Amino acid sequence: METRDELPRFLIVCEGEKTEPRYFEALAAELHLSVNVRIEGLGDNTDSLVERAVELKNEKEAYYAQAWCVFDRDSFPANRFNRAIQVAQGNGLFVAYSNEAFELWYILHFEYLQAGLHRDDYKTKLTKCLGKRYEKNSVTMYRELKLKQSTAIRHAIKLLLACDPPNPEQDNPSTTVHLLVQELNKFRRE
Repeated sequence: METRDELPRFLIVCEGEKTEPRYFEALAAELHLSVNVRIEGLGDNTDSLVERAVELKNEKEAYYAQAWCVFDRDSFPANRFNRAIQVAQGNGLFVAYSNEAFELWYILHFEYLQAGLHRDDYKTKLTKCLGKRYEKNSVTMYRELKLKQSTAIRHAIKLLLACDPPNPEQDNPSTTVHLLVQELNKFRRE
């Protein structure tokens, strides 16, 4: 039987300090994954996040089966967003981005959102979808949304297919968070 240290390792480095890490921590705990998952919430800009993720991935004692960066488009200059994706991928990292905010992933659990929202409008929209006030950094979001995960994945795929050719900096709304969620789901313990 494999010990915890012998399991494959995932690295997830998030731009946000709380929202994204709390979601992925809850997902990992709930699924009882057959991988070790290291989640870092940096609260830093996209460029610094990618640099730090590359450093963590390349630590001598660390070997990660997969290493991911999770970040938003935010209000960064457009060319920086695409450049961050290219630098991450060029360094062997996978990217789970959202244009414009991570909360897009939450909304996709309820509906297909075709029109871009300003990041300030996501809280209002989520409050309506949840039927209660949306609290950023909530520790319960994964649990509240998990039964609708397949809907969110379907909606995220549909959004990406509508972007032809894809241009993440301009494709608002769009997200690849579902790719990371799908990867983690592959390691669900039965």
